[in-house]
Amino acid sequence: MSKFSKKRGKATPAISTASLPDIIFMLLFFFMVVTVMRESELMVRVIVPQATELTKLEQKSLVNYIYIGRPTDKYQKVYGTSPRIQLGDKFANIADIPIFLEQHKTTVPEAMHGRIMTSLRVDGAVTMGIVQDVKTKLRKSGQLKVNYSARPRASR
Repeated sequence: MSKFSKKRGKATPAISTASLPDIIFMLLFFFMVVTVMRESELMVRVIVPQATELTKLEQKSLVNYIYIGRPTDKYQKVYGTSPRIQLGDKFANIADIPIFLEQHKTTVPEAMHGRIMTSLRVDGAVTMGIVQDVKTKLRKSGQLKVNYSARPRASR
């Protein structure tokens, strides 16, 4: 007989699952903190026009979004069907644009104030009158970096 005998039939120990709930909750909290919720509810119908020369915005935290379009069916009873301006989560007038810009400036570090941009998301069916009024108010407010949102044109 040999001096050393092999132990047969011995099972490996079970993996401890005691720390599994802790790991699950850590992942849950991580995704809750990292996930960015939608900034505002879209109250106007915006179907942006198509374009061929597009550039992607780099820092979206430096961008103000101004939506211009006809109110959705949910809001047409109160606001009618004429084109409206949406700033953040509410309908606004052209006179409210400077206040909206200043509120956004307070959320941005002071060194970045010169890089703040306004993006106009305008429905393709809206006339340029209201858009020109918004652009004039932006210019008078000192916001000179303005762009139009568009979707890429389908290639042929």
